[in-house]
Amino acid sequence: MLDVVTMGEALIDFLADRPGVTLTQARAFTWAPGGAPANVAAAAAKLGLATGFVGKVGTDPFGECLRDTLRSCGVDTTNMLLTDEARTALAFVALPTPDNPQFTFFRHPSADMIMRAEELDRAYLQQTHVFHFGSITLICEPSRSATLTAAKIAKEAGALISFDPNYRPALWPAKAARARILETLPLVDLIKVNEVEVQLLTGKKDLLEGADALVRLGPKACLVTAGADGSYYATPRSHGYVPGFPVRTVDATGCGDAFVAAALKSILQLGDLDTLGPLDFEEVLRYANAAGAITATKKGAIPAMPTAAQVETFLAQVV
Repeated sequence: MLDVVTMGEALIDFLADRPGVTLTQARAFTWAPGGAPANVAAAAAKLGLATGFVGKVGTDPFGECLRDTLRSCGVDTTNMLLTDEARTALAFVALPTPDNPQFTFFRHPSADMIMRAEELDRAYLQQTHVFHFGSITLICEPSRSATLTAAKIAKEAGALISFDPNYRPALWPAKAARARILETLPLVDLIKVNEVEVQLLTGKKDLLEGADALVRLGPKACLVTAGADGSYYATPRSHGYVPGFPVRTVDATGCGDAFVAAALKSILQLGDLDTLGPLDFEEVLRYANAAGAITATKKGAIPAMPTAAQVETFLAQVV
């Protein structure tokens, strides 16, 4: 039995070689493994969870690198498929400011976009405590049907369904993204969003009001990340806020994914999502804030994500 299975895009991030520039100003890039669901899988495995990844990459050097990277983190890649039909997706990333990465994507199509429902291993999806996915593979078919089918299989088997919209304006218009994300929420138990996504989905600038509004649409709990300012939670019973940890931010890429993985670990340790109270959620957010903060102190996503020992050491130092 796995603790967490994630599904979606695995891609290569080409990171601008210096901060403070836009993509058009950058002249050199360093590449690193990425893709939000792959990042969450790697982060969860590094935190000690039994983790698997479901997705598709190309039979090219980048696809092989992604598979090998996840394996090196301890992620089970049995259901990470390689295909000759399309290449592995690429994303170019610049950091005009540390907390606001700029992205452009090469997916015309990419391998993750052509994952099909008939390629899913139903038994594998039925053997996890948590199934996590994002919205990028919901943009088009056949990956949309594959992702939703996988989530339904896992949910019917009793898994907690976790969803991070991870909205990228460069990939689809706001109106279309909002509609598709909202129609997915009745399937979801836990949703994690950032400040931009709260306003996109609810029209509210107040993060707690937005979180409350999202919970009313189906999820049992909503977590909101606000970067260095910390994070918020809402359930039908309560809501609250936990401050962040001040660190010197080098690269915010992957911080939200580390946050998700750490939150999932805490929730699994504490018990059923339905029974968690305010003190439990404060513990969840504090642990998740720490994982996100540590990730921000290094460049790249997966390489920067902490182990469980590193999070515990960090928390011990800030008490």
